[in-house]
Amino acid sequence: MAWDIYIQEYENYLRLERSLSVNSVEAYVSDVVKLKQFVELSNKPLSPLKISIVELQNFIEWINELGMSAFSQARIISGLKSFYKFLVYEGELDDDPTILLEAPKLGRKLPDTLSIVEIDKILEAIDHSKPEGMRNRAMLETLYSSGLRVSELVGLKLSNVHFDVGFLRILGKGSKERLVPIGKEALKYINIYREEVRVHLDVKPGFENILFLNRNGRQLSRQMIFMVIKDLVGKAGIQKTISPHTFRHSFATHLIEGGAD
Repeated sequence: MAWDIYIQEYENYLRLERSLSVNSVEAYVSDVVKLKQFVELSNKPLSPLKISIVELQNFIEWINELGMSAFSQARIISGLKSFYKFLVYEGELDDDPTILLEAPKLGRKLPDTLSIVEIDKILEAIDHSKPEGMRNRAMLETLYSSGLRVSELVGLKLSNVHFDVGFLRILGKGSKERLVPIGKEALKYINIYREEVRVHLDVKPGFENILFLNRNGRQLSRQMIFMVIKDLVGKAGIQKTISPHTFRHSFATHLIEGGAD
């Protein structure tokens, strides 16, 4: 069984990519550990990849018999849904067994978003005198302007930036392609980065068509994007839990506030 391996990878994801607090990470991991303990007590121990809706329903009955409140049950189910979404996102599973798992409807907290003023503060915190500063400005302008996922940003290809029409060709989840509009400001900084910084890098074989590179001429990691944003948020003095996905939420929120569908 690979419970411990998957739980550790999930914990790393929550800490690095979701930028959750220590207490939140412990709570989410604890929910999965409870399911692991239930499975280990059964007559047929299963790996997390073999769990079905039947086992999950039996697990909910089990924690209900333990006397847990509806609120606690809902929180645990939310944690399990998060865990299995992570496994699907990482390609470990094709189908999420928690989709049909019901929980008491207690409402949910909306994710933090950034105001336009806060986004400006983050952009102002970038040191443009450094090569990575101009790259970071181009990356954040692109994130906010186009509402990209962090995985889409790090994999963005030069050949898929259509400067003439102001669109990006994005390969998203499930290898689905879509055209995404990108603002003039983002395109301006991409051009500056490409012509003044990227052109001087020793680009390693295989990364010639990747737009954003590290100082070694290779594709950036998702963790690197998280670290860049976390550093800039601290410098900007913003007291919110911010991740690259926050830019995606902010992008959508500001579009709606501006009258978009």
